[in-house]
Amino acid sequence: MSFVDTLRQWDDGVTCADKQDFSEALRILLAIPEPNSKICFNIGCLHLLNQNLDDAEKAFDCSIGKDEHLAVAFFQRGITFYKKMRYEESIGDFQRAFKTLRGNNLIDYKALGLRYILYACEVLHNMALAEAQLGNWEKAEQNLRKALDYKTEAKLSVIEKAQQAVLKEKLFKLVEFPSKMMFKPNKHYVAELEKKDYLGKAKVVASVNPQDDFSGFAPLQPQVEDGPLSPREPEVLRALEGEPHTVLFEFVPETCDELAVKPGNMVFVLQKGADNWAYVIFNGRTGLVPYNYLERQEISLALKQKKSVVFIINASLIIRFPFKSKVPDSLYIVKVHFTFTFAVSIPRETSYEVLIRKISKKVKLPSDNISLSLDSSGQRAIDANTDMEMVWSQVRAGRITLWCNEKKEGEETHKVALHSYQSANPEDLNFKEGDEIIVLARINQDWLEGRCNGIPVNGQ
Repeated sequence: MSFVDTLRQWDDGVTCADKQDFSEALRILLAIPEPNSKICFNIGCLHLLNQNLDDAEKAFDCSIGKDEHLAVAFFQRGITFYKKMRYEESIGDFQRAFKTLRGNNLIDYKALGLRYILYACEVLHNMALAEAQLGNWEKAEQNLRKALDYKTEAKLSVIEKAQQAVLKEKLFKLVEFPSKMMFKPNKHYVAELEKKDYLGKAKVVASVNPQDDFSGFAPLQPQVEDGPLSPREPEVLRALEGEPHTVLFEFVPETCDELAVKPGNMVFVLQKGADNWAYVIFNGRTGLVPYNYLERQEISLALKQKKSVVFIINASLIIRFPFKSKVPDSLYIVKVHFTFTFAVSIPRETSYEVLIRKISKKVKLPSDNISLSLDSSGQRAIDANTDMEMVWSQVRAGRITLWCNEKKEGEETHKVALHSYQSANPEDLNFKEGDEIIVLARINQDWLEGRCNGIPVNGQ
């Protein structure tokens, strides 16, 4: 089975599971000849859901055999062994799952297509329960004390209840994986499974014969009795706007304002800016394309007596009307000078927040790390306090040029807290709604380093 067929069948199986049709999901996944470790894991979860413990064990064996670093597979097989009352083997798998965590408090499998977080403290919790089943209460207590070192606030109560039960030499509840959770295939790969028609269908746009609906390259010829009809100016000449160009190179858009095109596509340039970007239309859709990716084409009309009038562009009859000749009145085209030059389109009179968010997405930097200005010197800076009506008054013919710069390291940014936050760790920041926070640096996507009331700390 090809990769595409495997991906499609995997997606169909997960879709059935999402609809609670677990028997059909299992049937579809079992029909895959060479399942990967994630598919085997899904099969094991479905068997476990049906209490087919032997089949579940085999599926998790297959998953681990294909990926020996998949900690959640060890965790699930450990649960399977526990339910089969094979406690020593269960302890062994929980130990392997904990080892695969490599000292981390948790593993978030969201990036791999599974909406589940495996916590180290829960692995140790189940390990302690298996020891308790064997009567090793001292080892069970040791595992629970170790679990406290890896605890999170959300899991603290579970560990504490287990400790109280062990002190009384009583068993406690097993922490189980939600078996309805499945590894899903990459959504971008799944999107590519849909068939796409890049050529469209041929269509006659003008003819001297009103009944002409032929879409080939030999148009219908009108039946005349009293001699040839005199050619008339086709409506297509008055309807067509924009200059035809052939696409030379594939262009993959990075923003919603840009248009995806491939070599050989025919586009019509509606407007070309001095920044080397062209506003074009293709298959009824408009957007921005680099002009140096295009080559201008000559247009010819096949206009002869006794023949239909057809519009020919490089022997193609695929033309759609009407076209717009300029940037829509509802948009501005913003050219931005950064380490490279690019253009984005935004709604007229838009806010600063929308503008900075679009530009930050294009330059792939957080909005807090860039600054905008109306000139290259940066003296006419644009920020959240700027009167945007003044900025948009600089627009000419629907276009405006801005300069974007990355803020230097150590440059402070002032923020106001929208919500109160009580930190769980001593090195994090406690603040209240309305507090002013000075951001000194961004540690990662979610965490900042800053000061509040003169205290340097980290915060989220």
